[in-house]
Amino acid sequence: MSSNTQASMSSDAIICFGDFQLDRRRRLLLKDGNPVRIGSRGLDILIALTDRAGEVVSKRDLLESVWNGVVTDEAGLRVHMSTLRRALGDGRDDARYIVNVAGRGYSFVAAIKRSHTSLAYSSDSNSVDRLSRQFLSHRGLFVGRDEVVLGISRLLASRRFVSIVGAGGIGKTAVAVALIARLRAEFGDENVAFVDFGAVLEPGLVPGSVISAVGCTLGGSDPVAELSSFLADKRMLVVFDSCEHLLDPISLLADRLFREAPFVHLLTTSREPLHVEGETVHLLGPLAYPAEEAPTAVDALATPAVRLFMDRAAFSGFTEDLTDADAPIVSDICRRTDGIALAIELAASRVGSYGIRGVAGLLAQNAEMALPIRRNVSPRHRTLQAMLDWSYDLLAEDERRTLSRLSAFVGLFTMEAACSVAGEEESDRPAIASTLERLVDKSLVWVRPTDEAVFYRLPDTTRAYAAAKLSQSEDGEPIASRHARYFASLFKSLALEHGAYAEIGRHAPHLGNVRKALEWSFSSEENRKIGVELAADAAPLFLGLWLLADCSHWSRLALTAIQHMSEMSHREARLLEAFAVASMHMWGNTQEVKHAIQRGLDLYEAGEQGLAQLRLLAGLNLFLTRIGDFDGGLAAAERCKAVADRSGSISDRVISEWMLAAALHLAGHQADAIAHCELGFELEATNSRLDLNLFGYDHRLRAELALARSLWLRGAATRACGLAVAALHEAERLSPPSNYCMAVVHAVPILLWNGATEVCAEHIDRAIVQAERHSLKALAAAALALKGEWLTMTAKPAAGVETLRRALKLLYREQFRMLTCAAAQALADGLAQSGRLVEARMTIQTAISSAQKMGQKFSMPGLLRTQAQIVMRGADARPDKAESLLRESINYARSQGALAWELRAALALAQLLIVHGRVAETRALLEPVLAAHEEDSGSSDLLDAADLLARLA
Repeated sequence: MSSNTQASMSSDAIICFGDFQLDRRRRLLLKDGNPVRIGSRGLDILIALTDRAGEVVSKRDLLESVWNGVVTDEAGLRVHMSTLRRALGDGRDDARYIVNVAGRGYSFVAAIKRSHTSLAYSSDSNSVDRLSRQFLSHRGLFVGRDEVVLGISRLLASRRFVSIVGAGGIGKTAVAVALIARLRAEFGDENVAFVDFGAVLEPGLVPGSVISAVGCTLGGSDPVAELSSFLADKRMLVVFDSCEHLLDPISLLADRLFREAPFVHLLTTSREPLHVEGETVHLLGPLAYPAEEAPTAVDALATPAVRLFMDRAAFSGFTEDLTDADAPIVSDICRRTDGIALAIELAASRVGSYGIRGVAGLLAQNAEMALPIRRNVSPRHRTLQAMLDWSYDLLAEDERRTLSRLSAFVGLFTMEAACSVAGEEESDRPAIASTLERLVDKSLVWVRPTDEAVFYRLPDTTRAYAAAKLSQSEDGEPIASRHARYFASLFKSLALEHGAYAEIGRHAPHLGNVRKALEWSFSSEENRKIGVELAADAAPLFLGLWLLADCSHWSRLALTAIQHMSEMSHREARLLEAFAVASMHMWGNTQEVKHAIQRGLDLYEAGEQGLAQLRLLAGLNLFLTRIGDFDGGLAAAERCKAVADRSGSISDRVISEWMLAAALHLAGHQADAIAHCELGFELEATNSRLDLNLFGYDHRLRAELALARSLWLRGAATRACGLAVAALHEAERLSPPSNYCMAVVHAVPILLWNGATEVCAEHIDRAIVQAERHSLKALAAAALALKGEWLTMTAKPAAGVETLRRALKLLYREQFRMLTCAAAQALADGLAQSGRLVEARMTIQTAISSAQKMGQKFSMPGLLRTQAQIVMRGADARPDKAESLLRESINYARSQGALAWELRAALALAQLLIVHGRVAETRALLEPVLAAHEEDSGSSDLLDAADLLARLA
């Protein structure tokens, strides 16, 4: 904030925070009426920060406003800031005023109030002393709750009786204290009373504790009546803190005060509601932490959980700022602690000794339960173990038993699941449901409603505690068995299908429990059948969520176990399909993948399951295409069409037409590819849009890409490029990420063929990042090859050559040979541009031999054209050899109906013919191919050919 802006603010405002009063006009800071010496610079810093309380004030702004042109540096600012903090007692007794926001500046975080009342130098206020003794020990850093405090203060004003309810350690008392700070000026210090029931264990002491706090003098035999009479005409804010262990006497007292003292505003904090008339419950949730897995330091510090962690870490002796490298670790710590303030503080309190990564290691070993916090807090808040012991001891026996059994669940679970696992008989269900709701009331179980269902979960710290209790009982193994059998039964009834992933997200909440059930099932011989059934039935969940490692792991385990089981052919086929999909994307095009596809096909064919056969034939088509066997891929697509024709299903026919189109394109039949693509779209239009993912790819997207590529080759460049760009945008919205990477690998070449290099770079780079992030090694190599080709096309041949060499090495390693010829062609071109002609000739000849060996007719026009261009370079250029190669390229292009390749080779040959004065041959060469194009513009080749013919006329 500029000095002019500061000057425009009211200069006579009194700013109050904590025990301090700042008089800007008289440049005076008082604490309880007594002057505090902080120096002129410290006073200027304090004024600058309080003027922008709650905001982050950059160091530059502070230097400009406080030093006002005097040259100084950040070191001087840090010295004065440290002096100011010491003078304020920042950090003592949990008081917090100024926070350093790493990399950004400083923020004044305490609640403030502005007034224009003159200050008197006096600290003699019994009411303030009384109130301070009651709750100042609870003050601490207060982050992320400003809107909560504002909302509760409004509720309190309108409804008079509000209970803040939440899990232990979540920050209920901190919110209550912040509310007092906000409302003190409104009620007056003498009319605010704070009662800490955490230290009261006997129900009979409840009235006396309140009487003492409000300043009532006993004179009769009925303390409750006398208290009610005392408060009947008083306007007061009365806070009852930590009520959960004294619910009955506090509920009776609160009810009576609410009815008989109409001007009293009552605020309570508890782990469960009081359940009395007039009570308004505010459920206090956890502190927010970053939603993304790998946030930057700036993004992480924008969340209150991370800010709290870093502040407490600083008090433990940690002096470093949060870095981008550590931000994901701190975010994960906050996530693991469920955003519970006490748990975050406990973890952060050891950062000074162990470092951020060391603390993360401690939490991985569940050491957070025993980590102690400050000694000046109540015993029940010194460790998580003590906090949970406090809650557990307040439970009835059936509540304790149910809580321990619910620890079998990982993450979210439904009421039905809870009743099935925690109950022993069908008749137990009503009792379990009732107990679960009571545990929700006591904040030991959290509720998460969704559009589909109401889910429950135990906070991680509570679950660890309850799991320890379960392990000490005899229930552990029976509960684990019921848990696994429940989820096996659930997924059998769901009947999820491979490829149908549109609504797979609705089943994602079960993921943690499926993993746990599988772990238990495969841990012993006698339970492996449960594991096999669950692995087969839940495989679509893993694939739909693109959890390839999970899918591959559990499918492999189940396939090993199933060898010793009978009558499991259907599940074996499902497992083989899942294993093949996951392994192909993770480990490449191995023989193990091919064997799984073929074995699955044999099983599905024996069972006459049409759609399942189509899925695996799609997998076989993809596998053979990826290894460069385009004719084999075409044969698999033709088998798919035969299956679809037999089934008569429209959707099956759509799939087969699209698959056949993609195969025909690569096999070198461009006109047929277009016809089958368009037939598939026509069939789809008579039904509904087909949303089917086969072997990791959306086959509608695959058809759109095949259509775009074939159209470009057939001479419709403008339409083809439009379809390519549209397919890229569509793929960005699709899941899984393999779709976008596949779209880039097949759409970007169209744009590069057309010379549109400027729109390609961003897509290529994004595909590389996505493919590497999701372990799509083959697609990462393919995108890297495109990067190299783009570099050679944009006058960076040396960088292109290096990139293409790396890409080719990876493509061969992943056996992704469908693209090795194209990458080698680009490499040969880059070598030629760099003047390395010997290497270029060897590279292009090797690529041609490879294409011929694999039968890749699709690649031959481009390879031969590039070889001709290389032959024409250097002192030993051979025009006759180049002409022969170009005519061979033209013939290959004509045989495929690839007009664009024919024109490109014809243009190169035309340049050669003109040099030798063969004008008539040039015209006879170009005119037919130019006339055959359905577009007369849209590519540079078309324009160049038209221009050349015009000059020859």
